[in-house]
Amino acid sequence: MIHEKSEGLSDNTSSPKIAERAEAQVQRFSRLNRVLHISMIISFISLALTGMTLKFSYTGWAFFLSGLFGGFESAGYIHRFAAVIMFIVFITHIIDLVRIKRKEKKSFKEFIFGFDSMLFNRNDWKDFIGSVKWFIGLGKRPEYGRWTYWEKFDYFAVFWGIFIIGSTGLTLWFPEFLTQFVPGWVINVATIIHSDEALLATGFIFTVHFFNTHLRPEKFPMDIVIFSGRVSIEEFKLDRPKEYNEMVEKGELEKYLVEPYPPIVIRTIKIFGWTALTIGFSIIIWIIYAMIFAYR
Repeated sequence: MIHEKSEGLSDNTSSPKIAERAEAQVQRFSRLNRVLHISMIISFISLALTGMTLKFSYTGWAFFLSGLFGGFESAGYIHRFAAVIMFIVFITHIIDLVRIKRKEKKSFKEFIFGFDSMLFNRNDWKDFIGSVKWFIGLGKRPEYGRWTYWEKFDYFAVFWGIFIIGSTGLTLWFPEFLTQFVPGWVINVATIIHSDEALLATGFIFTVHFFNTHLRPEKFPMDIVIFSGRVSIEEFKLDRPKEYNEMVEKGELEKYLVEPYPPIVIRTIKIFGWTALTIGFSIIIWIIYAMIFAYR
């Protein structure tokens, strides 16, 4: 289905400059976006490995991993260090959003509800219904714009995780300080919430997010755009037809064209991506094993 051409889609030759640069690619993510995402991947995988090792410490695989980390106590130190990295990534992203708003001189309404907004809107619901119809052969593929509804869902899952998992994690990190202001039973509640929400987040990221991003038929076996920041013009047209057509109509596509990375960079990106995918799927298998055969 990825090879089907959406109705109303412009040809590559719609702009002479674009035709002259047939090998050029479209820049979709800035260097900061890519660095933050890579940092988040490393941080999240570190949190998942150490956290699940502590949660399922009675299993053989957790005992083996703890040995690689230097013991369960060392795994705890690594876990907290990775949490600090996650907080830094989150705060940096918020600061960058403020910078972008000021640079573009948009009002809060335009920035939050505009074309590039990550907030859900009525069009996302239409895209969802259209996607379901497309999946079962009752309609054509929706013309997705800058962001899809599943990307927005994944995006706000991070905000939810930072708030719930992050706050309970800080509670467990500094129990003596917090119990000066709250009763002791809050620590027990925080332990349960932190453990179960972390398990839910790990399961979601390494199944639903991995599938939506990498295992969809049109992206299988891996979508490297978040690492490279760029896609070919043809892929951009097929993947984001609405955004592509709007860029062409406004005459803005040319300023987003960049040269593709050399093969060695792409190979490095894929090695990193496959490593992350392998670790993620392995964690899911270990969790399923622990839940079925060894859960306490």
